[in-house]
Formats: sequence, structure tokens, C-alpha cells
Amino acid sequence: MRILFAILSAALLPGPAAAQDSLVDRWNEDRTQVFDASEINMDDLRWVARPIIVFGESEFDPQLQRQLELLIAEAERLAERDVIIIVDTDPDVRSDLRTRFRPRSFMLALVGKDGQIKLRKPAPWDVRELSRSIDKMPLRQQEIRDRRELTE
Repeated sequence: MRILFAILSAALLPGPAAAQDSLVDRWNEDRTQVFDASEINMDDLRWVARPIIVFGESEFDPQLQRQLELLIAEAERLAERDVIIIVDTDPDVRSDLRTRFRPRSFMLALVGKDGQIKLRKPAPWDVRELSRSIDKMPLRQQEIRDRRELTE
């Protein structure tokens, strides 16, 4: 558990280059990192990434911790699908994401590249199931076809 907190602390604390680089640039440098909701402007991600947003009542929320463990363990698999992982653990701050999605406590939200909510879950979800949901999206189907055409 302490390792998870160390990973999250390192991922959520912006480094010196973070102030200069855009969110998309930082995400492209390492697509497996976790971002804090306070850094996110959803308009910057439209048509670029598929946000997975994990809401919790605190960083110690057991469901939030479990969901992050699942996501981080399979981060490469999600990166292949242009997923950006975002965490919001402070309901008192009322981030833009918390205002938009209105979670009651723990919630997992998957947003498509078009900015529309594709999935909401009140409990942690496995990356295998998330990947299946993403792969069924029409835009993802087009991305798969385009990649096949490039390799032929």
C-alpha cells in the first residue's frame, strides 16, 4: 500500500517541467502517469484522449485505492487505447470534474474522446472490462481499422 502512495505522490506532484509543458505534452511523455483533477481541462483532451476519472472521498478510500491498483497494474494496456488516468480525492475542493460528474462517493467514469460520458461505475472495475468497453466504441473501432491499414 505504501508503494501505491509513493507512486501516486510522485505522479500527482508536478515537476519543474510541468509548469511549462501542456497537459497533453506531459501525458504524451508518459501515458501511464496519473493526473490530479485540479490540473485537468477536459477541453484540452477532446479528440486526443479517453479520460478515466476515479473519484473518492479521500486518498485513503479503499475503493479508490483498489481501482488505482487495478489501473496502474495495466497502465500500458490502457495507454494503447489513449486513456489518461485522472484522480479526484477531495470533495471539498469542488473541482470542475467533480461539479460536472457529480459523484456521491466513489465513482469511476470513462469519457470518450468526444467528451461524452460513456460509462459510470459505483465500484472498482477491472481493466479487462474497461478495455472491452473502449474497444466497442465506434471511434476505437475506426482507430483499429486505421492501424491495420497502415501495417498492410
